[in-house]
Amino acid sequence: MILCEWKNFSTDTETYTLELFEQLVEDEFEAMLIEEGNDIPSYVWTSNFVCIIKVNTRMFSDIQITKIQRNPVCE
Repeated sequence: MILCEWKNFSTDTETYTLELFEQLVEDEFEAMLIEEGNDIPSYVWTSNFVCIIKVNTRMFSDIQITKIQRNPVCE
């Protein structure tokens, strides 16, 4: 389900609020995709990036955020 409003989500180490996420990615939130049965989004769209959210689980649950430029400039 694609949400156009922020929904807080948590890992074992952090609760991600809109303010914290925007600070981490240094960009403004636009939408998020939360797949059925998950509490953590798979993708977050910002003004300039598509952020891929990967859940890492070793001793505790955490996430990794990969930013991909939304509109790359090709020369």
